[in-house]
Amino acid sequence: MLIIVLGVSMIPVVGIVGGIGSGKSAAALAMQALGGHLIVADALGHEALRQPEIRDQLVKRWGPGILNAAGEADRRRIGHIVFADERELHALEALVFPFIDLRIREEIELANAGTTAKFVILDAAILFETGWDRHCSKVVFIDSPRKLRLARVAQSRGWDEAELARRESRQLPIAEKQARSNAAIVNTDDFGKLGKAVKDTLVRLQIIC
Repeated sequence: MLIIVLGVSMIPVVGIVGGIGSGKSAAALAMQALGGHLIVADALGHEALRQPEIRDQLVKRWGPGILNAAGEADRRRIGHIVFADERELHALEALVFPFIDLRIREEIELANAGTTAKFVILDAAILFETGWDRHCSKVVFIDSPRKLRLARVAQSRGWDEAELARRESRQLPIAEKQARSNAAIVNTDDFGKLGKAVKDTLVRLQIIC
């Protein structure tokens, strides 16, 4: 039975935003444990780069040096190009964002067609920048102190403060993300507290009972 009507989800869709390193993925997993169908936009970005037609367009623009030994588009090499030149970043976005948006809509439809998901979670760092918030019923902002975020990205990605600032400059200011969200959850690496805050927030937003 088709449950998507004119692209509108019949079950709630919760978007997750926050600063880089805020712990959006941890919050998303806590929501998933409460019955949510999880969509991770970054994973769909990986999937986009595996599409032969997209890969070929990237090679045409930047040359075969962006491919790894297996002939796949290398995200790290591409990252060095696009984060150094805003025009190249826009060129990449023009290729991959339509694919990601299509896959988001497909995943929402899949969740609606099933019988187990109570709601959908859309974990997307650039939810507002891309307009993907149009798919969401509510948006939750994950808040975390900058010092803690820096420690996380230094450990997980090897970034220093300058790199974090450079990456964040490509996104909306954190204050604007929070202002445009329906609720905020503080994440300080205590998963027990995070899980409780996530549940309380979803109840308050009437996503779950």
